[in-house]
Amino acid sequence: MKIEPDDLSRKKVIALLEEHIDDMYRASPPESVHTLDLDSLRGEAVSFWVMWQNDDPVGCVALQEHTATWAEIKSMRSANSARGMGIGKHLLEFVLDVAKQRDYEYLRLETGCEDFFKPAREIYKRYGFLERGFFAGYTDDPNSVFMEKALRD
Repeated sequence: MKIEPDDLSRKKVIALLEEHIDDMYRASPPESVHTLDLDSLRGEAVSFWVMWQNDDPVGCVALQEHTATWAEIKSMRSANSARGMGIGKHLLEFVLDVAKQRDYEYLRLETGCEDFFKPAREIYKRYGFLERGFFAGYTDDPNSVFMEKALRD
């Protein structure tokens, strides 16, 4: 498997993101879905990568830079067909390496509190992310869990 930058123009990648967005709306109330749409993921402050297995995208992740010192993990996703294969672990390790190379002080993220998001919350905790209050443009959403990981000692 390989992870590569992507410009979000390929149909298979768009289908993976549509699967992601559909699941977000199935798992959370509409007002609590904070995923970025395709145009936002193509934004200047966003870097987007896809994990490929042969010719199929099996996962994706994005980093949205808020300042020179921190970024937010967005759209981290394992394809439904690739669940249980360690895709999330590989994507998280990859994005942590990128964040350290960019010399961010910390990474933040928002995820859901519903059972659907429990595997994501568990992997983030295993990698040292701690719960915190809301940040950036978010509000105190009872369906959201906000997390942060310091990247410097």
